Amino acid sequence: MQSDLKEIAHMTRAAAPPLQRQTQSPTSSKIIEIRVKGRWIPVPALIVDGNDLIARGKWLRVAVVRSEDMMEAELENPRLYIEKLRGDGKSLLKADLFTFTQKVPASQPKYSYPMERESVAGIRLASFKEWWEGLPQETRKNVRRAAKRGVVLAVKDQLDEELVQGIREVNDDSPVRQGMPNGYYGKTCEETKKLYGEFDGRCTFICAYFENRLIGFLHLIYRRDVASILNLTTKPSQFDKRSANALVAKAVELCESKGISYITYGLHRYGNKNDDPLRVFKIRNGFEEVLMPRYFVPVTAWGRLCVTAKLHRGLVGILPNWIIKIGLRARARWVEFRSQPV
Repeated sequence: MQSDLKEIAHMTRAAAPPLQRQTQSPTSSKIIEIRVKGRWIPVPALIVDGNDLIARGKWLRVAVVRSEDMMEAELENPRLYIEKLRGDGKSLLKADLFTFTQKVPASQPKYSYPMERESVAGIRLASFKEWWEGLPQETRKNVRRAAKRGVVLAVKDQLDEELVQGIREVNDDSPVRQGMPNGYYGKTCEETKKLYGEFDGRCTFICAYFENRLIGFLHLIYRRDVASILNLTTKPSQFDKRSANALVAKAVELCESKGISYITYGLHRYGNKNDDPLRVFKIRNGFEEVLMPRYFVPVTAWGRLCVTAKLHRGLVGILPNWIIKIGLRARARWVEFRSQPV
């Protein structure tokens, strides 16, 4: 549901949900702060069934449950959310459309609302051995190369000061990531701790070290029988160490030991965008496409019109792939030009 060209190349750090600080309110509405591209922005939220409902978009306001893709369980009664959006005209939150999804692996539709299949990147984890043997030979070599080139892996359940400083160094390795400005670049220790501390108590940081310095990390969130990769970041300057492949392998090994049946990593396909480097990485590391029901329930007449005309898909879901490629290349060149030292 990207609503403008600036978000055409957004990758699964789509996966990364907005973080919040909240202002207490005795009513069912409140103002919270969400992080957008490294900045805190106050937005209205509606409390429904104990969850925060926020809206995104400009010309089409789409209501979503905050951090839905990292929740331990899927929404139990979506009708409550729909009735609240339609019936509470005094609410701070204004939306045209409400969207929600089912949790992997429940791929059979449970509701009669308008629905499309969402392409989720997932690993059905029977065993580490089965996953490993299904990988391309080059990926297995990269995992071994990481060890041979001195990469040491460690698992941490606490975001301590040492890890915060290490994450800062990883994020500050380059001001540009995937052809976009790096929103995590230049953050203070306090800001970094806030950005990565939301799921404290049900998450793990898998860390890759080289010569006792952090060169990459994987932030894994536990959702009962499912684990989701919220963030996987490595230093571009240490690309030859192949730490990203080693981090994924360690995550699979760890999840097997915990009896987790599925690992997800954002989306497998983003609209009509093909040949995406992140998608290629996921495929090479054993992530397959899992088609999950995503529901789009109109709240207003404008929302109903947009769903009928498929406008809720945004530009990345409407434009042909060749136009998206041109837009991505143009933006990458512009970002590279802007990042050059004066």
